[in-house]
Order: sequence, then C-alpha cells, then structure tokens
Amino acid sequence: MRDDATAGDAPAPDDTPDDGPWAPDDAGRRETVAERLDRNWNELLQELRVTQTGAQVLTGFLLTVPFQQRFGRLDDLEVVTYLVLVALSTTATGLLVAPVSLHRYLFRRRLKRETVVLGHRLARLGLLALGLTIVGCVFFLFDVVVSVAAGAVAGGVALCGLIGLWVVLPWSVARRSPGSTPAPF
Repeated sequence: MRDDATAGDAPAPDDTPDDGPWAPDDAGRRETVAERLDRNWNELLQELRVTQTGAQVLTGFLLTVPFQQRFGRLDDLEVVTYLVLVALSTTATGLLVAPVSLHRYLFRRRLKRETVVLGHRLARLGLLALGLTIVGCVFFLFDVVVSVAAGAVAGGVALCGLIGLWVVLPWSVARRSPGSTPAPF
C-alpha cells in the first residue's frame, strides 16, 4: 500500500498545530510522514467502506420508487422532493466513491499526501450529501404516509439527530481530550 512512500522519510508535522514532529492525536507513535499517510489512507478506506454501502443501497432504493404503483399519485412537492433526493443520493455516492477513483489515477505518482487530503475532503462532502439525503428521505416518507407537517417534524428530528451524532459528539469528545484541537466541520 506504500505506493509512493519511502522508508527513509523523516518525520515532519502534518496539518495539525505545531507540537513538534508528532501530531497530538499520534502521541506515542513513532512513524514517518509516509507511514502516517499510509495509516490515514487505510483508516479513510475503512470508513468509506461503510458509508459507500449505505449510500449505494439508499440510491438503489430511491431509483426503484417511480416503479411503484403509488408514485403516480404524488403531488408536486413530493415529486420535487423525490427528484432532489435522487440527485443528493447520487451525489453522495459519487463523492464517497471518488477517493477510490482518485487513488487509481494518482497511484504510483508520489502524491500520497494529496490523495489523502483530497480523499478526506471528498469523504466529508459525501457525508454531508448522505446526511441531507437521509433527512430528505425521512421528510419524504412521513410526507407521503402522514402529512407535510409530519414530514417537516420528522425531517427536523432526523437533522438534529445526525448533527448531534456526526458533528456535536465528535467535536465534544475532541474538545475534552487533552492536547487535541477539534477540527471545524
């Protein structure tokens, strides 16, 4: 997996605050920049495996909705909501799969840092698109089954829940950790 790293790379600070050659979250680790990049890439790939599957299943489900008998009875708001959800889920899937394509294209070009940084950014954007898709699906489902008002409430609850779990919780843990600087979302 060390396609562009050499064993003799000297340790150097990464994008974290300057606390010497080792990042605060890597306390106690003695790894070169290349080793850290390899580890970061592998961790990102593990995270992407989970999110890619969820995004792909959600997109596949949305693509089958028009073939249901009840689809023809949707009102204008529901049709627009559905089309926005298809666009969002497709975007989420594209963003979450993009790091793989990026890696394939940049493989063996000695651009591991760029691959890791851009892969991280694409994954974050993909999570944002996936979160919006999930919230929109909750709204859509409650709107179709109950009412627009129920959809708005359920979508709002889903939005608050995802913000709490995906943003506030990690930020709060990082904030309480000694020597850690929480990254802005």
